[in-house]
Amino acid sequence: MDDWQRILRDSLRTPEEIADRFGLDLEEVRKISRAFKIQITPYYASLIKRKGDPIYKQVVPDIAELAENSGEDDPLQEDLDSPVPSIVHRYPDRVLFLVSHSCASYCRFCTRKRKVGDVTKIHPRYIENGIDYIKDHPEVRDVIISGGDPLILSDEKLESILSRLRAIPHVEILRIGSRVPCFLPQRITEKLVNMLKKYHPLYMNVHFNHPDEITPESARALNMLADAGIPLGNQTVLLKGINDDVLTMRKLMQKLLTVRVRPYYIYQADYVKGTDHFRTTVEKGLEIYQGLRGWTSGLAVPQYVIDAPGGGGKIPLIPEYVQSISDEKVVMRNYAGEIYVYPQVKTPKRRKTRPHPPCYTVEGQRI
Repeated sequence: MDDWQRILRDSLRTPEEIADRFGLDLEEVRKISRAFKIQITPYYASLIKRKGDPIYKQVVPDIAELAENSGEDDPLQEDLDSPVPSIVHRYPDRVLFLVSHSCASYCRFCTRKRKVGDVTKIHPRYIENGIDYIKDHPEVRDVIISGGDPLILSDEKLESILSRLRAIPHVEILRIGSRVPCFLPQRITEKLVNMLKKYHPLYMNVHFNHPDEITPESARALNMLADAGIPLGNQTVLLKGINDDVLTMRKLMQKLLTVRVRPYYIYQADYVKGTDHFRTTVEKGLEIYQGLRGWTSGLAVPQYVIDAPGGGGKIPLIPEYVQSISDEKVVMRNYAGEIYVYPQVKTPKRRKTRPHPPCYTVEGQRI
């Protein structure tokens, strides 16, 4: 057994362990655990400084999860776009391929609560169906490998999937979505990265929500992946009481760049049942975006998006920087609220002219 597997085995899992560790009501924790799985790696638990801090809130269960105020089981309507159980095919040239039901730790705001952690819903037997579907659809050039978390699979199982996908001629790009570098950085080993780099072009999107998650251990893991030539992007979820202020989000984006991760998306929290206590207003997200654009490096500014309820896909949101547009000028405001004018190019009006008579050669042929 590898070190990362031993660490994972020692995770906090049972309601008794969770209630005892964090001083919670045992019966409440039992109720929550029946609705959605609980697991916290020893490493991630060690980052919690106090009860209720930003690390704590992401993984420790809260009775608010059982509230039925709003939300849906499948707000993004992924199941409607699922032609076979392991595939979500929403966009024209790419698919989401669910290969693992397990995660290192379970985010309490998970958008896929309805199936993550349940082997009957994301089952290894569906992997074959997914690969066959991708083979049969030549329009698919980009495969996003997700779950659960693909990096919870053994090196051998993961390589089997990657090698079979790479053998499909029309698949150009492979992407892995993982929170393992945040929850279980010990999983990123030399053996793993040496295997992954055989399947370029391979990209990885990781998931960090708070600056305190970027530690020497996670930095080591991310730098190993970057050294293997794997471009890294980060997907952050905007979460109330965790990262919903400009300074925290700016610090997170800046720290990501120091470990060679490019901020990719800030997601408005999905409309998932039992997660209202995590959701902010969209105005708050726009305020945070404005606190990034112009106030820090452009490299540190991700897109702010809503993954539209009902299956509309990711829709980018930006503040109103363009004030007005006319034929003569564009009036804009910059990051500091100052107004600037950009002159429009003048399009010359065409003069009406008489058509030229046809020109003929001596032989009477038109030229």
